[in-house]
Formats: sequence, structure tokens, C-alpha cells
Amino acid sequence: MKNSTLCYLERGGCLLMLHRTKKETDENKGKWIGVGGKLEEGESPEEGAAREVLEETGYTLLSSRYRGIVTFVSDEWGTEYMHLFTSDHFCGKEIVCEEGDLAWIPKEELFSLPMWEGDRIFLRLLDQDIPFFSLKLTYRGDTLVKTSLNGKALPLPADVLGKQKNPI
Repeated sequence: MKNSTLCYLERGGCLLMLHRTKKETDENKGKWIGVGGKLEEGESPEEGAAREVLEETGYTLLSSRYRGIVTFVSDEWGTEYMHLFTSDHFCGKEIVCEEGDLAWIPKEELFSLPMWEGDRIFLRLLDQDIPFFSLKLTYRGDTLVKTSLNGKALPLPADVLGKQKNPI
């Protein structure tokens, strides 16, 4: 089982997003996500998030908030526990990322980007300032087939949200 981190940096009503375009073998290829990656042996989620943010963006986290854990279950990629963070307190100079293109995206434009359907769920939870949460997302291929929040089943986003223009 994999353990990973994902961190959303926020500045001026925008989130720093990574368009995953540069790696050939990448389960996120073509999608927009936050910055993060796999935990290294002996690393805490906080240490891993700080390391990944620095490696992928050039920014040093001065503080971050541990927001939740997302359990991804995939028939193609296996199971992964992703530790989710946000930060609006960081410093440094942005670098060119080896995994894709970084861009500051206004929150109101996020959902026009190609991203995993499950990411749309936890981005809404983050924006609503939901306390620490456990979200389980089950995929068949690229299709989200089952969701639960804090152990309780959630309807799939398409069943509830329809085609909301600005869900955040």
C-alpha cells in the first residue's frame, strides 16, 4: 500500500495547481492536481508534504494544516492513503517542476480543469473548511464508482451536483 501527500498552496484567492504532463508512466497524466508525492521511509506526513512542496515548487512551507486522509482504491493502481494538507504560509521562489506545469488558478476556475472526480469532492471539503476528514474514493479505471466520508456512504457527485458551474 502506498502513502502519499498532497498539498494545496493558497495565495490571493488562487490555488497552486500542477498540470501533470511530463512523465510517461503517470496515473495523473493530463490531470491538474495539488503538489505532493510518495512518503519516503521514516517520513511523517508533515515532513513528506514539506519535502514534496519544496522539490516540486521551490517553496518552503512555513506552516501547513493537516486537513484529512483520502483512501484511494483503484482496480488499476491499487490502494493509496493520501495525507491532505493546505498552506497559505510559505516562502521561496517558484521553480520549474519536473513533473508538469505549475499555475496559480483562481478558485472559481478550478472545476473547468481536467481533474479526478474525487479531487473535486475533497476540494469542496477544503473550501468549506470541513474539520479533519476521512474520504474514501473507489475507482474503476478513471471512473469514480463509490465514495464515503467519515465511514458513511456519499452519493456520487454526478448524482447530486449535476453540472454546477461554481461549486466552490
